[in-house]
Amino acid sequence: MKELPLSGISVLDLTIARAGPTAVRLLTDWGANVIKIEPPPMDKGSITGGRHGPDEQNLHRNKRGVCINLKHAEGHAVFVDMVKQADIVVENFRAPVKHKLKVDYESLRQHNERLIYASISGFGQDGPYSERPGVDQIVQGMSGLMSITGHPGGGPVRAGIAISDTTAGMFLGQGILLALLHRHRTGKGQWVHTSLLEGMLCKLDFQGARYTMLGDIPKQQGNNHPTSFPMGTFTCADGYVNIAAPTDRMWNRFLDAIENESLRTDAHFLTPRDRIRNRAVLEVAINEVLQEFTVETLVERLNDAGVPCGPILNVGEGYSNPQAKHLKMVKPAHHSDLGEVNLIRSPINLSAHPHAESFDRAAPNPGEHTREVLSEFGVEADRIDSLYEAGTVG
Repeated sequence: MKELPLSGISVLDLTIARAGPTAVRLLTDWGANVIKIEPPPMDKGSITGGRHGPDEQNLHRNKRGVCINLKHAEGHAVFVDMVKQADIVVENFRAPVKHKLKVDYESLRQHNERLIYASISGFGQDGPYSERPGVDQIVQGMSGLMSITGHPGGGPVRAGIAISDTTAGMFLGQGILLALLHRHRTGKGQWVHTSLLEGMLCKLDFQGARYTMLGDIPKQQGNNHPTSFPMGTFTCADGYVNIAAPTDRMWNRFLDAIENESLRTDAHFLTPRDRIRNRAVLEVAINEVLQEFTVETLVERLNDAGVPCGPILNVGEGYSNPQAKHLKMVKPAHHSDLGEVNLIRSPINLSAHPHAESFDRAAPNPGEHTREVLSEFGVEADRIDSLYEAGTVG
C-alpha cells in the first residue's frame, strides 16, 4: 500500500455523533492508523444512526473498531497503554465525563509528552455555557446563522446540512495538523480544541464582520446575496437558476446574452448601487424577461458569456452531473456484511497522492478488530482473553 501523508500516525478515536468524527475522517482519509474506541455492549445506535447506515459508514470509513470499557480499571489501564504509544487522541466528551473517566488531557499527557490531544465541544472548554450539551441545530440558532437563513418574514430557518458539526470538525482537523507540525519542530504535544459555537461564529465570515466592524445586524435575504445584486435565484420558463452578475462588467455581459436593452437603459438600474437599491423591482423585471428561456438554454448562454449561472439540482442530480462524475467524488468501500458501499471521498486533492479508486475499508463493526489491535499495541494474548472474559473488551 502506498504511503500517504499521515501514514505512521496512530489515532485513538473516542468521538461520537458527527463533529468529532468529521475531524478524525480527515486523518483517516490521508493514511493515519485510526482506532475507533467505544464501549461494549456494541452498537446501540446514535444520532447518526446504526453502524450499517449511510451516515456512520461515511463518517467512520478507513478505521478499525475496538470495544473497551473505560469505566473498568483494567479497561482504563489498557487504554493508557495504548496512549503511551499513540500520536493523537480525539474526543468530544463533556468536561465532567472525561475527567470522571480520567481520559482528559492532563491525565493522559503524563503518560506521553508527545501526545496531541484534540477536543471538540458545543460551546468551548470553559465559560458559562461550557458544560451545556451542544448539538448542531442549537448552535445554528445561538450563533446567529438561523436568523439570516430563509426568506424575509418567514421566521428562522436551519441550514439543510449539519453545518455547525462539520465546520467545527474541519477546524479541529486543521488544528491537529498544525499541532503535528509544532511537534515535528519541538518534540512536544499539546491540547488542541474548538467548539461548534467558535466554528460557526467564524463561519459567519463577512456577515459576522458586518457586525463586528460596523454594528450592522444582517437580516434574511432569501436566495439573494445580502450585499450584491443581481446575485441569487431567478425563474425561467421551466425552473430555477442561480445567476451572479453584480458588477457592471457582468451585468452588461448578462444583458448581452439575453439580448435585452430595456434593462440596460432603465435609469433605476444604471449602477451597482442603483441595482441594489432597487433590487425588488429589478428582481421582478429579470424574472419576467427570463420567461423567454429554458433553464438549459440560459445556463448555456450565460456561461458562454462568462456570467456564472447554474441550475438548481436535487442531491441525486448534484452527484450525477457530468462534472461531479468527472471529479469522482463517490468511490466504493467493501463491507463484510453490506458488500460494496458507495461513500464520499475527501475533497482535498494532492498531486503527490492521487485518490485511490476505492477506500481501504468500510466503517468497522463495533469491536470488529479488538483482538487484532490490542495485539499490535503489545497486549499479550492471555491478557486479551481475560479482558474478554471480564466483559472489559468486546
